[in-house]
This record gives sequence, C-alpha cells and structure tokens, in this order.
Amino acid sequence: MIKAVIVDDEPGNRSLNRRLLNEYFPEISVVAEAYSVKTAVASIKKFKPDLVLLDIEIIGGSGFQVLQQLKPYTFKVVFITAFDNFAIKAFKFSAMDYILKPVNEVEFQQAVQHVLQSIDSQESIHKQNEYLLDYYKKETQQGKIVLRTAEALHVVDMTEIVYCRSDNAYTSFYLVSGEEIIVSKSLKEYSGLLGDYGFFRPHQSYLVNLNYVKKVDKGDGGFVVMKTGKEIPLSSRQKKKIIALLENL
Repeated sequence: MIKAVIVDDEPGNRSLNRRLLNEYFPEISVVAEAYSVKTAVASIKKFKPDLVLLDIEIIGGSGFQVLQQLKPYTFKVVFITAFDNFAIKAFKFSAMDYILKPVNEVEFQQAVQHVLQSIDSQESIHKQNEYLLDYYKKETQQGKIVLRTAEALHVVDMTEIVYCRSDNAYTSFYLVSGEEIIVSKSLKEYSGLLGDYGFFRPHQSYLVNLNYVKKVDKGDGGFVVMKTGKEIPLSSRQKKKIIALLENL
C-alpha cells in the first residue's frame, strides 16, 4: 500500500483530494492530513509517506518551507496551487508535477498517475526538489533545466543546449556534446521557459541558443547557421528580430 499525506489549509480541498484518491487510486492510503507548515512537517516525519499532495500557500508559510525542513527527501510531491506564473515556471524547470486550483479531476489523475509510475526513483526525488527550491528561492543563478524522458531525468546546463526541434507533441534537445534528449512536451512550452535565457525561436519548429549562432543568412528563404554546422530555417518575420538580438549580445 502506498502512503499519502494531504497538505492544504482549506478543509474542503483536503476532503476533495482524499475523495479523488479513494475513487481513482485504491492502492493509495491517506495516512494523515495537515493544514500548516508545522503540522505538515510533523505528519511527514511521523508517517513517512510515499506521496505528498502539497498546497503552496498554507498556514505558517508555504509548501516550499515544508520541503526545506525535510531533507533528505524520501517521498514524491504533487503540488496543488492557485495560478502563479512564477511558481509554475519553477515547477516546469524542475519537471515537477503540479495541479492548478480549482482542481480538475482529469489533471489530478494524470499528475498522481505519473508520480506512481516513478515512485521508486529516490535519486530523482532529491534532484527535482533541490532544483525546484534553488529556482524558487532565487538563491543561486538558475542555470539548469530538468528534462524528463520515459527512461530518466536529465539535469542539463542550459549553456550546453545548442538548439531544440519540434516534432509534433515532442521536443528534441540537441546538446553541444552531440547528445539528443527527446521529451514529450511541446516546443511552445520550452520557448516560454527558455526565452529569458538567451534562446530564440527563428522558426515554428526550432528554438536556438543565441550563443551558438555562427551566422545569419539574410537572403530570401534565409537560415541560421549554428557553430556545430547545423543550418536552421529562418522565417521572414523573425529575421529582423534575431539580427537585432545578436547585435546586442
């Protein structure tokens, strides 16, 4: 039996989460509920759950403060939060599972199911939580992104990403080492995440690291040449934008 702790300061939300777990995941037993940082830390230490459903805004602080007091991590986390662009960006960078309030039953099932599939991967738990906290607290410069594939979690320095290519619902990351990592998320999502870190989308199917651009062909049907020799198509409407960005590097 998989043990779970529900952390939320609203009784109605705790009741809903418990009902959804009972209805869709009979293999999960809710061993405790908590409403604050203090009660969450105490419950997790006492019951040693495999899974924690963790609200961000709780009495006494935040879900992140709960995590800070529980190292080393021996449990998986699914965050439940009201819409918060900064928090969600942190979750995406660290490949953490999260559910937005108001809770949607389908999204709830998908997030919990994904955690169950990787419940035995203790190493990934620590890495994901550490990068999440580093990003959220802004105590260190965010220079890494976690890429989750079916086989593994890849912690990648963003400076090592040369470019990304879209393949429908998948995105391929091409690293300076020659390695290719394929993840089951759209290029649009990563374009939003990496746009603040020197990445540019010259074409709907590509996202490039401007630090690896060697030259830009300005002719009709132009293209971007990367330092690796790769030629990437350049749409006419993006041509002026990338030239301006490169001039300011």
